[in-house]
Amino acid sequence: MISMNINKYEIQITRHAFIRSMQRGISPDIVETTLRSGKLKRFGKNNLRFHKEYKKFKVVCIGQIKGDVIKILTIIKNEKE
Repeated sequence: MISMNINKYEIQITRHAFIRSMQRGISPDIVETTLRSGKLKRFGKNNLRFHKEYKKFKVVCIGQIKGDVIKILTIIKNEKE
């Protein structure tokens, strides 16, 4: 877990990520909550993962840092058992 201030970055959600989130039953407010208050993990040089656990599922947003923009590439929903 790395402490990183994401307030100085602009967050953009790609069309692909938005369409995938709708297909997987993730509403835009859940995506926004995950990005604002979820845990952040960096991997690789410019990649990062936001994740937040809810009561019945976990939402993961995979993104990439380019300059002062965080571009969300895909959104995943993992069901809990």
